[in-house]
Amino acid sequence: MSRGDVMSVLFDEKTGLNSLDLPGRPEETRVVVAMSGGVDSSVTAALLKEQGYDVVGITMQLYDHGTAVSRKGACCAGQDIHDARRVAEQIGIPHYVLDYEERFRRAVMEDFADSYVAGETPIPCVRCNERVKFRDLLDTARDLGAATLATGHYIASRPGGAGREMHRPADTDRDQSYFLFTTTREQLDFLRFPLGDLTKPEARAMAERMGLAVAAKPDSQDICFVPSGRYTTIVDKLRPGASEPGDIVHFDGRVLGRHEGIVHFTIGQRRGLGLGASDPASEPLFVVKLDPARRQVIVGPRAALETHWLTLRDLNWLGDGALEALPEVGIEILVKVRSTRPPVAARLRRTATGASVELLQGEEGVAPGQACVFYDPAGGTRVLGGGWIARAESRWQTSAPERELEGFAAGTAF
Repeated sequence: MSRGDVMSVLFDEKTGLNSLDLPGRPEETRVVVAMSGGVDSSVTAALLKEQGYDVVGITMQLYDHGTAVSRKGACCAGQDIHDARRVAEQIGIPHYVLDYEERFRRAVMEDFADSYVAGETPIPCVRCNERVKFRDLLDTARDLGAATLATGHYIASRPGGAGREMHRPADTDRDQSYFLFTTTREQLDFLRFPLGDLTKPEARAMAERMGLAVAAKPDSQDICFVPSGRYTTIVDKLRPGASEPGDIVHFDGRVLGRHEGIVHFTIGQRRGLGLGASDPASEPLFVVKLDPARRQVIVGPRAALETHWLTLRDLNWLGDGALEALPEVGIEILVKVRSTRPPVAARLRRTATGASVELLQGEEGVAPGQACVFYDPAGGTRVLGGGWIARAESRWQTSAPERELEGFAAGTAF
């Protein structure tokens, strides 16, 4: 491809838009890139620089990196900051490190601890994107005169009738849409995701071609601020004494044992319950509910894990029209209730306080505090928003919250 052909791809003379769908030639367009020190954000910065954009790299220091400097898989701390700075120097762009530790602690880490104490299963990566990266960092990008903030997320955004739309990436194995469902329409218009059309192997190959020092660097862990991988350490540090011992209760009402705090358990957990089988024919028991008010860990058979109805709060709607305009009978959509699971068929209905979702086939291990992300049913590529799960119910539960255990006990499906 000649230089003229390359430039025509990067800038359309007829529309006046560049390859990022922004007005102006690449060299006239300032792009701030969020650089975490990993492969994906480094390739994003290097690719945009190679295409002629005025690139500025920013790395956020998010937490005390003392225990994470030498740990593989860390993010936004010690070694990662060094790697981001080294890549910026290599590709010849200015680079800044911003101290967001206090903001990150308040907006993400404390929310994480409070959620566990409340018997929920939090997703700190969503909170980080929502409350730090796509709010504080986005404001900083604007202050620097940038036309856009680019990240290394595997997600795609495309122009739509009412602004830019969010879509799943070409590499569905790396799909990060679940972690970005809270992104608003206004933020989408300002954000760009250059890796949306690439696969992870292609990104690594690009890093190797460019000679980036991080080309073979391992991916970062999901929970970057838990150096030991034991989240209870963080919860105990931030909320000392908040977790109290209580009973382990079978869903039929029998007390089976004691526990040292509900923060040590998650919905769907089987191992580590400390319960011996009463006889060889006893069926395995799983954590099916956490009740912080009663300090109870409720266990039952695997069938009790299957969820069919979700009550959602704090919705973010990215579909066409307003959420309030949806028909009362609801609409057919696809949803993801775990980041690693494929979208499944569901029906979305609006309610006075948010929305409810009926999972047509049922899903196991769904817990309050997780996210339910919506996708277009005609292919499942467009992200329509999502909400936080406030309540999860099975077909064997009654509608009255105070009779949940009775509902389980009365079920005949077991």
